[in-house]
Amino acid sequence: MWEIGSIIFSMVILVLLAYRGFSVLVLAPAAAMIAVLCNIGESPLGYYTQIFMVKLGDFTIAYFPLFLLSAIFGKLMESSGSAKSIANYVSEKIGAKNAILAVVLSCSLLTYGGVSLFVVAFAVYPIAVELFRKSDTPKRLIPGSIAIGSFTFTMVALPGTPAIQNAIPAQYFGTNTFAAPGLGIVASALLFFLGIAWMNRQQKIASSGGEGYGNHNDKIVAIAENQLPNFWEAVTPIIIVVLMNYVCVKHIFPQLDTSYLQQEKYGSTDIKTVASNWAVIVAVFSALVFLLGYHRKRINLIPCLNMGAADSLSPIFNTASVVGYGAVINCLPGFTIIKNWILSLSAGNPIISGSIVTGMLSAVTGSASGGLSISLQMMGTKLLEMSQQAHINPEALHRIIALSCSTLHALPHNGALITLLAICGLTHKDSYKDIFVVCLLIPLATTIATILIYNTCGSF
Repeated sequence: MWEIGSIIFSMVILVLLAYRGFSVLVLAPAAAMIAVLCNIGESPLGYYTQIFMVKLGDFTIAYFPLFLLSAIFGKLMESSGSAKSIANYVSEKIGAKNAILAVVLSCSLLTYGGVSLFVVAFAVYPIAVELFRKSDTPKRLIPGSIAIGSFTFTMVALPGTPAIQNAIPAQYFGTNTFAAPGLGIVASALLFFLGIAWMNRQQKIASSGGEGYGNHNDKIVAIAENQLPNFWEAVTPIIIVVLMNYVCVKHIFPQLDTSYLQQEKYGSTDIKTVASNWAVIVAVFSALVFLLGYHRKRINLIPCLNMGAADSLSPIFNTASVVGYGAVINCLPGFTIIKNWILSLSAGNPIISGSIVTGMLSAVTGSASGGLSISLQMMGTKLLEMSQQAHINPEALHRIIALSCSTLHALPHNGALITLLAICGLTHKDSYKDIFVVCLLIPLATTIATILIYNTCGSF
């Protein structure tokens, strides 16, 4: 029990102090070492240098180009006036008061188009700032709005979404990303409308209390209205990101001779492993080239490059630190006990037991994809066998297990949420309550509702 207690104790410290505003760069290694020190016989220095720092480095190596290019992309969208032009157009079409809806729709279109959530957060943030300022909506509501469009229905529910959380179950259940489209659409509607309803309620409460956007040092460039590009000029870079991402993954990379990647100096890998990362790099770089060429007279290049580079550091190292923490916890004896206990829960209905296991592992790891991967590695084959014996549609199993990874992952130590808050320049204390509701409570309720609907109506 002590081994398990040490993990829970370290998680409580990490969650509580992160919520109180302490930097995750300090908290993650400290909480990890507390967990190690509570296990007699384990080497804290060995865990720190050989596990924590190695995993932190692996994540940074893999994703630094994405964070760097995305941060610069956001700055160039702002400097060129594209972000403000898009915000003006959206405000005109759906009303300036609907800033929250506009941000949710913008994020959902990008993520459903295959754009990485990190790119979406960097790209939409300056647009969100303009929309929220224009409508005098509190800035603290921006992370919750971005989270609805990026971390909920377009991540696990909407049929065909290319998010990794929707692709992982297909490898185990013989399904595809369009599995159980009817259940997916119903779940998407619940996640979307309930999330919007909560955020609109928060906006009304803030407005009735006299709270406006607030006094924030956003460092947003002021551009005269008559110097802004038109909407189609402004939105073209985003279209380029979506199209290039799709073309690279579906058409360009599969045609290339990438056998050289199997060489040891390239890490003995293959194109399937690196394709999504390469596609994002090429897509965002292509959009940067367009911005620098087409909007060169509007862009203040050197400050954008310098500020973008600086702005990319905090998000990636915050996220990488949480990845390092998760790696340490995963190697402790107590985590093996937890995994075995959770695995024992799979003796009943495969949908219910699979949902419980996936949700709990997502909570422990602070990662939807991480919890889903571990869960299905442990019991994916068994869940499929159980579902076949119980005459349960594998597509329904796919959809509900995918939904389950989005239920408990959104605790304060979740890496994606830490990145989002860092991009927005806000703290857990500022915005986590709304994130907790739209990314944890509502997905949990939606998953339960979807299970009940399937038990009543079947898959459709």
